[in-house]
Amino acid sequence: MAFRLQSFFELEAELTSPLDLTTPTSNLRLARQLALATGTGAGQADMIWSDSFSITASSTQAIDLAGSLAGPLGGTLTFAKIKMVVVAASTTNTNNVNVVRDGSAGVPLFLAASDGIPVKPGGLFVWFDPSAAGVAVTATTGDLLNLVNSAAGTPVTGDVVIVGASA
Repeated sequence: MAFRLQSFFELEAELTSPLDLTTPTSNLRLARQLALATGTGAGQADMIWSDSFSITASSTQAIDLAGSLAGPLGGTLTFAKIKMVVVAASTTNTNNVNVVRDGSAGVPLFLAASDGIPVKPGGLFVWFDPSAAGVAVTATTGDLLNLVNSAAGTPVTGDVVIVGASA
């Protein structure tokens, strides 16, 4: 089975300051291509999982990366390491979607247990590691990534994509 991933990040910004006789301008451009080929080493991956989610108020969706996810072509996915995580929060959300390392069995995407990052309504979280090591997934002790609805009152929705390797 072959795998190929190409993603592009491009940021362009222009800052101007109109003065009496001139308008100084500062331009910024940063572009990166994120690419992975078939395999399990550096610059490679062989697994992808994606889902649209809806999380009720003040609730958590635990994503078990070692053996409980259905693959897009059938079968069960068991990630050995992850290389990319994308979480896109819906623009219609009222609450944040917090991407959190589980407190007791979290995949070490963040530095410490229970660490995470809020993805505000309409926001996007993208993490990419093309190294051979990626982030290790250890069944039962380091395999959970949590999506948490940050507050009460309303559900949150969005999309999640996880890319990784089987070995």
